[in-house]
Amino acid sequence: MLNFDLQNHRPLREIVYEQLKLQILTGRITPGTRMMEVELADEMGVSRTPVREAIRKLEKEGLVTIEPRRGAYASDISVKDMVDTLEVREDLEGLAAALAAERMTEEQVEELIQITRKYSEAIKDNDTEKIIRYDEQFHKHIVACSGNKTLIQLSETVQELALRFRYLFYDDFSRYENMPVEHRQIIDAIKGGDADTARQTADIHVKRLKEFVIQEGEAVFNHQ
Repeated sequence: MLNFDLQNHRPLREIVYEQLKLQILTGRITPGTRMMEVELADEMGVSRTPVREAIRKLEKEGLVTIEPRRGAYASDISVKDMVDTLEVREDLEGLAAALAAERMTEEQVEELIQITRKYSEAIKDNDTEKIIRYDEQFHKHIVACSGNKTLIQLSETVQELALRFRYLFYDDFSRYENMPVEHRQIIDAIKGGDADTARQTADIHVKRLKEFVIQEGEAVFNHQ
């Protein structure tokens, strides 16, 4: 049940929407799960109206599929979906790294280094939640430090899609083990103020992830 006391200044429909969206993105509501309005309303302690509104909004974002006479379902996800998102991430994050190399302050670089340290510790501890959290923070911090509002807005949508991939796809740490090294290479390029190298390094980082998804995707999803 939702804690409304902490969020009573916000419309109920927004709270319900954000909670359902988070559950889909993090895999708590798995792809193909039927979104039953009555059950969800009971679980959240609300009426069916805000749940219905939330489901319609999530459909517009592609996270829910509504089928006539069958109802609403959490959208399926495929290797192609992941590759499509990573292709966009490749360009966006390359641009963000290039801009960050020109604009990042020493304090912002140090914050990025601290995030990477926490990320490495999470990998050593095999803590999936923290691995995902600090990986997401690393990329969001670079985008934020680009200072480009349009880029920040576009990246927010792409990062949300990528978050769903992280929770659904990675049940082992084979890909994560090399990421701290790649993150450090990106940091070094940004710290050195080398925009071209920062862009190339960030591009390579996402390309390697894309290649990993293509190689391992069939085994994970059992289809392409």
